[in-house]
Amino acid sequence: MTDDRVLASPGFLAAAREVMAATGGGAAFHLRGPRTSGRRLWEIGSALRPGARREGVTFLVNDRVDLALVLEADGAHLGERSLRTADARAILGPGALLGCSVHDAPGAGSAGEGAVSGAGADFLVAGPVFATPSHPGRSGIGPEGLGRIVTAGRGIPVVAIGGITAKTIPAVLGAGAHGVAVVRSAWESVAVRNAVLKLMRELGGTEEGS
Repeated sequence: MTDDRVLASPGFLAAAREVMAATGGGAAFHLRGPRTSGRRLWEIGSALRPGARREGVTFLVNDRVDLALVLEADGAHLGERSLRTADARAILGPGALLGCSVHDAPGAGSAGEGAVSGAGADFLVAGPVFATPSHPGRSGIGPEGLGRIVTAGRGIPVVAIGGITAKTIPAVLGAGAHGVAVVRSAWESVAVRNAVLKLMRELGGTEEGS
């Protein structure tokens, strides 16, 4: 997952392409930039979408359903202020992957009800699990809170976010998470590719060339 600072950093496009080539179908690229202009997001997405398709990387756009449609992304992720999942589904079509953010078990339960009816999310992003600078003043829901969300989600895959590192991955997997979403653990590393592959090893993913 990206943020505005990551998108503006020198060498971002090259690093993103390198990560896609190394991870292939084992990873998803989540284009997120809340304060980045729509035009710039389109430029970045247009530069990266062909490579993602070639490498088998799932390509998601945060919040901007319009950009997801224009970029022919695999799907979109919806936050608390985004379109309703049913409306996004109507725009993107039945084949699109749709995720939504949840922060507690009741929110996951509502998402689960929507999924049962066919109008809900395909996956949930739950957190922050641990304390993170992106959510100052919040201690995180912890693996216990994550586990409650997993249970309430009625079988919808849950992706853990917030303070995720290679060391914390075993705890979130133990709580029932399907996967993880990271920003700092990948993009703040000196070698982004190696950092992502290390995370994938902890998740049980496949390294390049194996």
